[in-house]
Amino acid sequence: METIYTIDGLNQTIQQLEIRQDAEWCAIKDEIDEIKHNLKPLNLIRNTVEEINETVGFKSNLAQSAISIGIGYLAKRFVVGKSTSAFKGIFGSLLQLVVTNLVSKPHHDSQKEESSQQESSRE
Repeated sequence: METIYTIDGLNQTIQQLEIRQDAEWCAIKDEIDEIKHNLKPLNLIRNTVEEINETVGFKSNLAQSAISIGIGYLAKRFVVGKSTSAFKGIFGSLLQLVVTNLVSKPHHDSQKEESSQQESSRE
């Protein structure tokens, strides 16, 4: 920084630094929002499924559907376990259906929905 000799120069520099600070805070807040979005469990699962598809080379909808069903089944087994209760069985099946449907949705569609919801909540 250069040396400032006048009060006007000092005020201008302070104003410029405050504007810069506000811009940096906005960038930090946006980055935190993006990190929170990426750390949601559903998004973690979707990102993992997408990476598996890209790594293994699955391009067909059949393979992606099979992975979604498998993740839904694992969610059911993880939450319900080996239970003989009819209520738990129905709950597990509903959970499996919901998880399978959520994982099988394209990732970019949910980002558009969430960004539109965020924009409407900011207004």
